[in-house]
Amino acid sequence: MNASTVGKVWLIGAGPGDVELLTLKAVRALGEADVVLIDALVNREVLRFVKAQARVIEVGKRGGCRSTPQEFIERKMLQLARKGLTVARVKGGDPYVFGRGGEEVETLARAGVMVEVVNGITAGLGVPAALGIPVTHRDFCRGVTFVTGNTRAGSQPNWQVLANSGTTLVIYMGLANLGGIVTGLRDAGMPAAMPVAVVQNGTLPTQRSVVSQLDHVVAAVALEGLASPALVIVGEVVRFANVNANRETQGLLRKSA
Repeated sequence: MNASTVGKVWLIGAGPGDVELLTLKAVRALGEADVVLIDALVNREVLRFVKAQARVIEVGKRGGCRSTPQEFIERKMLQLARKGLTVARVKGGDPYVFGRGGEEVETLARAGVMVEVVNGITAGLGVPAALGIPVTHRDFCRGVTFVTGNTRAGSQPNWQVLANSGTTLVIYMGLANLGGIVTGLRDAGMPAAMPVAVVQNGTLPTQRSVVSQLDHVVAAVALEGLASPALVIVGEVVRFANVNANRETQGLLRKSA
């Protein structure tokens, strides 16, 4: 096959949910696509930027549900690109932050397919901001750590290191293992009163949240009935959360200077 006949793949980060958080480059790339492969967690409003004749293929990957196999998605992108088509692979958040973007770029590049990544606002930044939580603040932490609560091999993060890092912990895909996360952090010495926020459907009109503390958060989430997709934020900066109607915020006022 002549290299000039091979199409291109855009790996597009659609952000945490709110369509207005799309970048201008993402909008342009969507408009160029002949075929769109869209993940389950992407806000369907992004399709307003796709040309009318473009084909849309659902390749849903949602935690806890039956998902389209990753190998199928990669084969499909290769098949379409080899037909000379421009393909938009649209993911929630950012392709390179727990989005398997690295795996997909590797597969496409190895096959000689041109691929370009369009960064999106990852949930670990956009969702805390939607609650008024700054993930870094020089009075409360020395940084932020992104970590997944759901690993391929089922292994656990090094909670000892994380609990003593002095950073805000932003845990993706952590709701199903929330009890294990709490146990790991408490066993590692994190204070029981450490503020924790759990946010479902962050940045969307359906956003729901619980702000609690480490030793109460599992019960609080169960009481409110939060479900995936949800993000877990652990750290003193959670004191900034602007969810005053939530009963669990009582006593979590910002420390006095």
